[in-house]
Amino acid sequence: MFNHELDTYWKTVVNTIRDGIMIVNTQGAIVSVNRAFETITGYDREEVIGQPCTVLDCNICKQALSKGGRHWCVLFERGRISKRRCTITAKDGTPIHALKNASILKDNDGNTIGAVETVTDISEIIKKDSQLEEFRRELRSRDGFHGLIGNSSAMRQVYDLIENAARSDAPVIIYGESGTGKELVSKAIHEIGLRRNEPFVKVSCASLTESLLESELFGHVKGAYTGAYKDRAGRFETAHQGDIFLDEIGDMPRSTQVKLLRVLEEKTVERVGDSTPIPVDVRIISATNRNLMQLVDQGTFRKDFYFRINVIPIHLPLLRQRAEDIPLLAEAFFRKMRLKSGKKIEGISQEAMDALMHHDWPGNVRELRSAFEYAFVTCREPMLQPFHFPADVLQSKRHPQAVVKKAPYNIHEIEKRELLDALERSGGNKSKAAEFLGVSRVTVWNRMKRFGIETPRQVKIRTGS
Repeated sequence: MFNHELDTYWKTVVNTIRDGIMIVNTQGAIVSVNRAFETITGYDREEVIGQPCTVLDCNICKQALSKGGRHWCVLFERGRISKRRCTITAKDGTPIHALKNASILKDNDGNTIGAVETVTDISEIIKKDSQLEEFRRELRSRDGFHGLIGNSSAMRQVYDLIENAARSDAPVIIYGESGTGKELVSKAIHEIGLRRNEPFVKVSCASLTESLLESELFGHVKGAYTGAYKDRAGRFETAHQGDIFLDEIGDMPRSTQVKLLRVLEEKTVERVGDSTPIPVDVRIISATNRNLMQLVDQGTFRKDFYFRINVIPIHLPLLRQRAEDIPLLAEAFFRKMRLKSGKKIEGISQEAMDALMHHDWPGNVRELRSAFEYAFVTCREPMLQPFHFPADVLQSKRHPQAVVKKAPYNIHEIEKRELLDALERSGGNKSKAAEFLGVSRVTVWNRMKRFGIETPRQVKIRTGS
C-alpha cells in the first residue's frame, strides 16, 4: 500500500516540476514524459510515447549521432549530460532554446535500462541576452571608427589622423565647433594609442576658475587655501603614464598656461602650496572650438604655449560639410533611441530624412542626436515623420546639390541587409557572421528565422532587401 501511495505521490511531484522530463529506453524510444514536457514541446503524451526521441530534433543529439558511435547517443557512453545548451523543435516547428541534463538509468543488477532527461526552456533568457547584446552594440556605436560615425572623405581623413596620432606620443590638439565630436576623437586616440592600458583623465578648462583649475590640474597640499583640508593629488598625477584630455584649452588663463608649459618641458608638477616637484609622464590631448592663433594675436594666448601643444592638429568637419554622413548618423541614433525608449517605431520616413538632409545643423552631430531624442518623445506613429522633429529642423536652410532618393528607412530592412551582407562575407558561416555583426550566433540564427533565410545559399538571393 505504501509503495502504491509513494508511486502516486511521485507522479504528482514529477508533474508539478516546471522542467520537462522525458524517460527513454536503451533504443531511444520515449516511454514517459511529464506535463511540463507537453507544455514546452506542444506534444501530447500519447503522441510521443513509443516515438524515438529524435522527434525533438535536438541539435546536440544530431552531433552525437553524426559521429557514428556504437550507441544511439553518447549519453550511454558518458553516463550523463550536465547543463548543455541545445535547441529542440516543438510540434509546430518552433525552435526552443533549452538547457538539458541527462543521466542513464540502471536496474538493481547494474544493467542499463534507459535514460532520463530534463529540459529547461530558456528561450526567454536567450531572447533577453540577445537584446542586451544588441543594446550594448548600439550603445558602443562601433559602426564607424571607435564611436565616430561617417564614411565621407572628410571623416576618413580624420580616422587616418587619429591612427597616426595614436602611434605617436606627441601632444595632439583637436579643433572643431561644439558638437562635432572632439571628446570622441580624444577617446579614440587613447583607445588605440601607446598608453591605452593606462588612465585617461578628462578636465574641462572652461568650467573652473583660475585657482580651482590649477588645483584640479596640479593638486594641492593641506592648508594651501581656504577649504584645503587635506593633501590632494591633481589630474596630472592621476593620469601618470596615461593620457590627459584638456577640453576647451582656449579658455585657459595665461598664468595657468605658463605653469602647464613648464610641466610639458620639465615633466614635473608642483602641487598648489608646495614647491616639491613630482615627476609625471603624461601625454596631453587638448581640444578647442576657438581660433588659437587669433587669441595669440589678441594677447590672451601665449605663442610659446601654442606651438608646444599644436604639434599634431586634427580639424573636425562641420556636419553640414559632410552631409553624406547624415543618413548613417540618423540610422545610428534611431537604433539607439529605439532601444532606450522601447518604442516599436519601424523606421524613418523618406520625408523626414529629406528634412534632416536639408537642415543646416549649426549644433552639428550633438544637435542631430538631440533631434532624435525629441522625435522619440513626440512620435506615436509607426514611422518617424518630419513633424516629429523640432520645428527648426523643418526650416530648410541648405539645399544640397544632390540628395539621393531612397526607400523609407525601415529598421527591419536595415537589419536584413546587414545580416545578408554578413552571411555573404562569411560564406554562410553563422559564427563568422555573428563576429562581423558583433552579436551572438544565437542572434544570427534568430534573425535568419525572422527574415525567412533558411539556408546559407539564400544569402546570394537579395530579393526584397
